[in-house]
Amino acid sequence: MDIKITRALLSVSDKTGIVELGQALAAQGVELVSTGGTATALRNAGLEVRDISDLTGFPEMMDGRVKTLHPKVHGGLLSVRDNPEHQASMAEHAIAPIDLVVVNLYPFAQTVAKGADRDEIIENIDIGGPSMVRSAAKNHESVAIVTDPADYALVMGGTTTLEQRRKFAAKAYAATAAYDAMISSWFAFADQGEAFPETLNISLKRGQALRYGENPHQQAAFYAATGPAARGIGQARQLQGKELSYNNYNDADAALELVSEFRDGPPTAVIVKHANPCGVASGATLAEAYAAAFACDTVSAFGGIIAVNRPLDRATAEQITGIFTEVVVAPDADEEALALFAAKKNLRLLLTGELPDPARAGLFAKSIAGGWLVQGRDNGIVMRDQLKVVTKRQPTEQELADCLFAWTVAKHVKSNAIVYAKDGSTAGVGAGQMNRLESARIAAWKAKDAADKAGWAQPRTIGSAVASDAFFPFADGLLAAVEAGATAVIQPGGSIRDDEVIAAADEAGLAMVFTGMRHFRH
Repeated sequence: MDIKITRALLSVSDKTGIVELGQALAAQGVELVSTGGTATALRNAGLEVRDISDLTGFPEMMDGRVKTLHPKVHGGLLSVRDNPEHQASMAEHAIAPIDLVVVNLYPFAQTVAKGADRDEIIENIDIGGPSMVRSAAKNHESVAIVTDPADYALVMGGTTTLEQRRKFAAKAYAATAAYDAMISSWFAFADQGEAFPETLNISLKRGQALRYGENPHQQAAFYAATGPAARGIGQARQLQGKELSYNNYNDADAALELVSEFRDGPPTAVIVKHANPCGVASGATLAEAYAAAFACDTVSAFGGIIAVNRPLDRATAEQITGIFTEVVVAPDADEEALALFAAKKNLRLLLTGELPDPARAGLFAKSIAGGWLVQGRDNGIVMRDQLKVVTKRQPTEQELADCLFAWTVAKHVKSNAIVYAKDGSTAGVGAGQMNRLESARIAAWKAKDAADKAGWAQPRTIGSAVASDAFFPFADGLLAAVEAGATAVIQPGGSIRDDEVIAAADEAGLAMVFTGMRHFRH
């Protein structure tokens, strides 16, 4: 059923488009009722506006905290138009119907984001706005509720359809739910310091519908975090290329998370395939870093995802565009690099600005049948002075540097993870195997394959450091690393067979350090 708008209540924090809406409604003969700053903006545009206090018979009070919480407002919103008892009550109490409510809420998230103190944050919790939204949305058979300036054009004609009002109502409840989720999260995490509140509310906004999920028979969509500190792939700016797929998002996130570990380090390039790094390297220049990362596994790099920790330049872009690449992620890119990428129209280029802080706090959630598993982000970092040397031989400075590099990469490799590294570059990566021995063997095999393809005299595992994301439960995985040519080992330690593994390392002349921290990644 179409309803003609005779009276509209406009009360917005974000004034974008509100004057134009008011002008269009007034031209249709709609009576405008408004509050505070909204009424001022409309009057300054020459519109006739009725104050909310004139409608209710009560002044705005308590610094504006109480202005729309009144029966003459909510009665006008909630009354069922074809219910005789409701209509009798309206007549008895001189309540006028309201056909359209236009509301957006106090800027709570923006207030938190700017670092406001607690009192200012509390004052920016909207009460009257959500109350009007909920009342109007409940009675959407008769009342239209608009919470998004993008929808103003739909009501400028002075009438609304039932289909519109139903869509507005659904959008309105989603808006108030997201608003309450932000507030409850702030109270739980920032104000009360709770790690895992009794009720966890997560607010996500759909960014785009995806063609499909991991496989073509699965439906999918991307939802962006709405909190004030959200930063990552979801907030990156896409300059070119096709829309990102589900797998693109997943792999690009993995690449960005890993390269962010090096955001304050030397130029570094990461190549990811199926959420696992297949090549990572640091160098004097970004082009050198990419070349070394690519050499680690030239086969897997085809159709991969690349992330770098420096603005892209021409030399690096020339190498990247030399093979088929799905996505490139970078803080920025110069004009020459952009021109080269533009010739690869299907290549997706994402610019993130400042890279995320690898040490940032946050929650990681995964759905399982019947619930969710929630944990803190794996932001654990081991510094050089925290390493415990457990072998007779002390590691050299270069071995220590390679150990820490390999350890950083291993943190982002699916378990069981084994990473060989030498001179600031991965030599071989073994991921996702059911036992650690197989991961060690696969990583060594991949290093030999890379050497054969490049025409090197020997694989880069010779003289390398090897990282294991968890302890070696037996000496066999360690011995596989010895066979591959590793001279140093970094691992968490903590196995009941540590003594056996240490003895094997000593016999082989290895240097081994324990971190006391593991990095399972399933």
